[in-house]
Amino acid sequence: MPTDRQLDASTTDAGEVAKAFGADPDAGLSSAQAARRLAEHGPNELRAVPPAPVWRRLLSHFQDPLVYLLLAAIVVAFAAWLIEGRHGWPVDAIVIAVVVLLNGALGYLQEAKAMDAVAALARMTQATSTVMRDARMQRIPSAQLVPGDLLLLAEGDAVGADARLLEAASLRVQQASLTGESEAVPKDTATLAAPAPPADQRCMVFKGTAVVQGTGRAVVTATGMDTQVGAIAHLLDATAERPTPLQLEVARLGRMLGAAVVVIAIVVVATILLLSEIRNAADVIAVLLLGVALAVAAGPEGLPAILSLVLAMGVQRMARHNAIVKKLSSVETLGCASVICSDKTGTLTRSEMTIERVLTASGGADVTGVGYVPVGRFEQDGVEVPAGALHSEQVVMVSGGSLASDADLRQGADGLWEIQGDPTEAAFLVAERKLGANERRARRFERIGDIPFTSERKMMSTIAIDHEHGDQLVLIAKGAPDVLLQRCTRARVGMETVDLDGARRAAFMADVDTLSDAALRTLAVAYRPLDPGEDPKATQSLERDLIFVGTVGIIDPPREEAAVAIREARRAGIRIVMITGDHPRTAARIAVDLGIVEAGASALTGPELDALDDAAFAD
Repeated sequence: MPTDRQLDASTTDAGEVAKAFGADPDAGLSSAQAARRLAEHGPNELRAVPPAPVWRRLLSHFQDPLVYLLLAAIVVAFAAWLIEGRHGWPVDAIVIAVVVLLNGALGYLQEAKAMDAVAALARMTQATSTVMRDARMQRIPSAQLVPGDLLLLAEGDAVGADARLLEAASLRVQQASLTGESEAVPKDTATLAAPAPPADQRCMVFKGTAVVQGTGRAVVTATGMDTQVGAIAHLLDATAERPTPLQLEVARLGRMLGAAVVVIAIVVVATILLLSEIRNAADVIAVLLLGVALAVAAGPEGLPAILSLVLAMGVQRMARHNAIVKKLSSVETLGCASVICSDKTGTLTRSEMTIERVLTASGGADVTGVGYVPVGRFEQDGVEVPAGALHSEQVVMVSGGSLASDADLRQGADGLWEIQGDPTEAAFLVAERKLGANERRARRFERIGDIPFTSERKMMSTIAIDHEHGDQLVLIAKGAPDVLLQRCTRARVGMETVDLDGARRAAFMADVDTLSDAALRTLAVAYRPLDPGEDPKATQSLERDLIFVGTVGIIDPPREEAAVAIREARRAGIRIVMITGDHPRTAARIAVDLGIVEAGASALTGPELDALDDAAFAD
């Protein structure tokens, strides 16, 4: 049986891929087949580095030049106590030993606490997948997926393994975790003509991504470390762990102090021996003990403990900001950073698509409020849009976009608003609530069918019953503005419709250009009441003679706290670099909004980055 590395599933016909992996496209694998393959390939998990034994982790906190110096001081102090006749307790040796043990224990306990927290998070996020096995649909832990499994995908599912699509219906997948692309990617079964990077493999789904719309059926081609995310894990494993700047400086200080203490002790002992009258061996021993005492006294017994305490305080401060630090020494490393490379989606931005501007025949309006919280209003020059032609067009715009949608917006028990489905579609639901039009739309329209989105058509349509107009059937379409305009013959102006002549068509396209120049993603809405007797079955032949309503500009808004953090980082002399799979114009807009670059700066694409030499890259 081939692996996805031996067989490029994206350039191979779906049926041939299923055959190569011994998968039945209808019944899936048998339980016996799945068990054999699980034993052969292992669990569908990213290979974790085996944790070091407790004794080794504890011992690692004593592997420091300063600690070596203190350990030597313990030995010398104890030896001096023995030579002096064992009078009382070896206080010096005991005190230094206690300091060394407490220092090691503090570091070990902090590391163990962090590892427990990471393990707890891993247990909370164990995923499951739906598969066909033994001709039955089953829900199994994603860790049990094997190559050849028939994976069933539905809205809201996390993709459990890399897989080749056999069927796809309006399937859109959020791949930000893998590619950094904020928009959900439409998927289909079309075989690629030539190899392409994962971001462009529309016929493949990948482990760690999420289905936001539609359904699909796919044959698993790679699991565990053979997946695309596993390849990333391989790169991380290959990265050698280097000492932190603090560890290097402490090691250098330890060597310097050790050498200085030894030299001073030797000089003092030699001076006393040369200048003093030495009568017998007892006098020599007394002088040597004096030198040892000097060496012990000069040793920085408290420095390792102080360093551990300061770093532990830093760990606690970061924990209050929901950051888990596994190693104490890592805290200081962050303070030495001169460049921070950050993903955009969900890190610098909210990962909550938001309608920012609406343009219709009667003009444009800015939409206030960001994210999924439906608080805001439609404004023109800072004033809320009053009732009238423009307001009427806006209601049709956002209600139409909400009706031609499979997303859902709801408020949880904790009061937080959350979505299910495509974030871009959810943006219409949020804007509709800001206008207060959602309840009327829910009463007025009853959805009875749809024409799914496809990457070729770049649009989707919904057919609904309009209960306010004698149960008339109406088609509502949403998609790329240029595509919808080609299917439109009229336009909505206020409460009326007018012919879509050349001048008006050009004006609508100018609106699209305006939004695109502002680095906004554009979507248009159109509709058509169906003629009496027209077949209501959802077919693409109905998507004609539409009435164009307008265009919205959508953006994933920046996080306010990210902008504050970037300003603080820049004041500290740290350079911020944003890495994203988004369009360069969109990336530049977000970077300007966050204060990463000045207006007018351009984004650097992947091919341009690859063409740079080391000197240019460093600049």
